[in-house]
Amino acid sequence: MTKDHSHLPFRPCVGIVLFNRDGKVFVGERLDNPGAWQLPQGGIDEGESVDDAAFRELHEETGATSATMLSYMKEKISYTLPDHLMGRLWNGEYKGQTQTWVSMIFTGDESEITLYGGHYPEFSAWKWVELDDICNMIVPFKRPTYEKIIAEFLHIALEIKAKTAEA
Repeated sequence: MTKDHSHLPFRPCVGIVLFNRDGKVFVGERLDNPGAWQLPQGGIDEGESVDDAAFRELHEETGATSATMLSYMKEKISYTLPDHLMGRLWNGEYKGQTQTWVSMIFTGDESEITLYGGHYPEFSAWKWVELDDICNMIVPFKRPTYEKIIAEFLHIALEIKAKTAEA
């Protein structure tokens, strides 16, 4: 019998679409789920602003600090965990996440990316990929979220690529 988790709240979270100078985005391969890639993301601490959480999570998950905020997604996205993960993540305190997604541009040197930003790493590997390719790389239950992210931020990738082509 499945336990009822409907009473649990959603975890407040920030997600980062980190573009490089070529208009590609950073993805990391999950250490706990080889073959599953995702954009950097993590919880927003109580009293923490979205910007502060985004830069903290970026540093924790990638080691990077050289980035500039570009934009914010117009709406928050919520998702509920699938049954097999319910109660296993976040000490069983949440049924899913409500995510605020932001876009940033990486302004540093790639040597800055270490995946060990001062805490236990979440990613075992990383790479730059086309934004519209990320849905093929992630766990299936996050695809609807990532489709919304692509729709919201694809114009930024195209603008960056156009500027790069002009240079």
